[in-house]
Amino acid sequence: MLPKLHPTKIDIPENARTALVGLLNARLADAVDLATRMKQAHWNVRGPNFIALHELFDTVHGAVLVHVDDIAERVTALGGTAQGTAATAAAESTLPPWPADILDGADHVEAVSTSLACFGQAVREAIAEAGEIGDADTEDLFTGVSRDIDKNLWLVEAHAQA
Repeated sequence: MLPKLHPTKIDIPENARTALVGLLNARLADAVDLATRMKQAHWNVRGPNFIALHELFDTVHGAVLVHVDDIAERVTALGGTAQGTAATAAAESTLPPWPADILDGADHVEAVSTSLACFGQAVREAIAEAGEIGDADTEDLFTGVSRDIDKNLWLVEAHAQA
């Protein structure tokens, strides 16, 4: 059973809002998971590029937190309930498992870039789905997230390239 929506005067039909809330909450779970991964990398990275990666992962974390908030607030604007707990993220995230035993900077760069790329792909799919549902605002929100995630992926991947 789908959760009941809260009343709103937004002129998007209830069935579309219900679908959008589901889509947004799915990406919210991924975004919360992604944010925790950035802190995991930030706290545990070691090696000759420590300070650069430590600061980069913290910067990416901050950017992801903005997306978490924007996605959650879009859910509530549509009359839904944002499902943004750590428990929900752990149960619902579609990101691949995080390698828990890594310390080396290169291994963290690989894990972070994989997570960013997977999230970016899911967000691009969400852009298309929001468009099919007919909500340009949610589509636009996801487009902005996609653009920023791609930029951060580029910054992280640059550390793996000669």
